[in-house]
Amino acid sequence: MSMWFRMGRNHRAFVGLLFGLSLLFVPDHALAQFRDAAGSKDHPLIKRFEGSTILGYEFLKFNELVVLLGPVKGKVEKAMASSYENGHFSYTMTPTKTQRVEGAMTRILYVAAKENSPLEVVRNYERELLRIGFQTLFRCAQEECSENDGALGYLYLYPPKRRLNNTPPLSLKALTFATEQQYLAAKRTGSGPDMYVSVYVAKGNFAEHKETYEHPVTLLNVVETVPMESKMVTVDAGTMAKEVAETGHIALYGVLFDTDKTDIKPESVAALDEIAKFLKADSKIGVYIVGHTDNVGGFEHNMSLSLRRAEAVVKELTTKYGISPGRLKAVGTGPVVPLAPNDTEAGRAKNRRVELVKQ
Repeated sequence: MSMWFRMGRNHRAFVGLLFGLSLLFVPDHALAQFRDAAGSKDHPLIKRFEGSTILGYEFLKFNELVVLLGPVKGKVEKAMASSYENGHFSYTMTPTKTQRVEGAMTRILYVAAKENSPLEVVRNYERELLRIGFQTLFRCAQEECSENDGALGYLYLYPPKRRLNNTPPLSLKALTFATEQQYLAAKRTGSGPDMYVSVYVAKGNFAEHKETYEHPVTLLNVVETVPMESKMVTVDAGTMAKEVAETGHIALYGVLFDTDKTDIKPESVAALDEIAKFLKADSKIGVYIVGHTDNVGGFEHNMSLSLRRAEAVVKELTTKYGISPGRLKAVGTGPVVPLAPNDTEAGRAKNRRVELVKQ
């Protein structure tokens, strides 16, 4: 009996030893088997690198991306990762060349298998982008991108304020002090909106997270340069009367036109109704209908376009709403009276407007 017990105890010890050894030899990719972040998905045009998992995801209908077209300058002081996470050291990252683009923006953070290198991942993206019609704008690797390998990612492209928080802490620290960085920026033009893509890949270096440690982590940014939707609330007749009485004019964004066209879009009816109510409430007031454009296109073209759009509004108010033609005068100022810089789509959208100016 005692002999059987000793053998059983030894057997249990042996099984325990085998179990412990089996944990030591579990393939690393098995430890990293987890699902894509909830609500995430690949960009419809750009595939993921084979075997990758999504750690973070964000889609915004309209946002700005600064596309890096040259290396960033600035050194990082040596510090512990925890000090960096708590903001206990200073750094400066100054890009040498960039381009700002606006539109529908998708950001995706992937992690791939440990046996893949950042170079292999970025080369696959480069090949795929070329296949679907993109042209490379800028490409760099390691210290070519920033003086400290990895700093381009965790300090410039993926700083604390811009991190994706879908699978914390993995998505937060995936690129912290990463190494072997690779970067690619590309652009595609064609019949549709221009598209810009940036791909940043580096090897994870945060040892406490097995899912990303020594794995290539990819930050993919995609921007489709679609115009911003107009979200301006229709100004009512009372507000028009008050603003014109106090300032002599009011800017309106509810009278809409297609790009480079003078036909008033059907969704402008609500704004035109309110303009007519304002004019009918005070039969003595006369107004200039002033068309404004952004600076895209030639100056003379925009001057003509703004006048023809103003004339279209006058025609609509006189023929469909019965406003006396003598009370209205069309004026076109083109791009010469901007309300914002024309450097961004948001600024250009603010400059494209119709104003009522008291005569």
